[in-house]
Amino acid sequence: MTPPLLQPPGYVPVPEGTNPPLNSPGYKSTGLRAPAQQPIVLPHRLTEVTGPLLTGPVNPGDDDLTIGANGEAVGQRIVVFGRVLDSDGRAIPDTLVEIWQANAAGRYAHRWDNWPAPLDPNFTGGGRTLTDAHGNYSFTTIKPGAYPWGNHHNAWRPAHIHFSLFGRAFTQRLVTQMYFPDDPLFAQDPIYNSAPEESRHRMVSTFDLDATRPEWALAFRFDIVLRGRAQTPFEEPHA
Repeated sequence: MTPPLLQPPGYVPVPEGTNPPLNSPGYKSTGLRAPAQQPIVLPHRLTEVTGPLLTGPVNPGDDDLTIGANGEAVGQRIVVFGRVLDSDGRAIPDTLVEIWQANAAGRYAHRWDNWPAPLDPNFTGGGRTLTDAHGNYSFTTIKPGAYPWGNHHNAWRPAHIHFSLFGRAFTQRLVTQMYFPDDPLFAQDPIYNSAPEESRHRMVSTFDLDATRPEWALAFRFDIVLRGRAQTPFEEPHA
């Protein structure tokens, strides 16, 4: 038996109902990929809590999705920025933040996305950055378009940006989506509505005129809270 002083810290489970369920009836494809039986939570050992470490480089320009190999991306330039915080409002520094999204026409640069909307040769849709000492992050990108996705009749996904946050190990990964204010497609989007009603607003960014860059890009603030009563909803429960 491991002496008490050498026990790894582990992760405290979030309260029931904090995150969307793995099987949400309104979100059709979850019925195909959600586990049929209750997942078994394995005890955390030291290697799962502390490593492997994420030490890969973040290159200059990885946070600017508007600059392609042969020119600028097409669409409304936006700045998406905010802070990553813990449940007590303390900044989380040196966290790897990655985003991926559709282009201005609502199409992903992916071989499986083949609906008839134009691809942008100067927009890959992916970016990454590290939070600074105060938990701040920022991306310059293009506002994504809505797209059809076949979940139900005349189904369209609201404009959104996917976020992935890594801690110091691969087991410390959280995934969520950021939406834009006043989107008319919220009411019929089962992914947005799978989150508890009282927490859905935490996935919606806030337009920030003060941070908007004159004659260049609109700005949207999106703060991400990892745990606690003000936690941002994430896409799956984490033990």
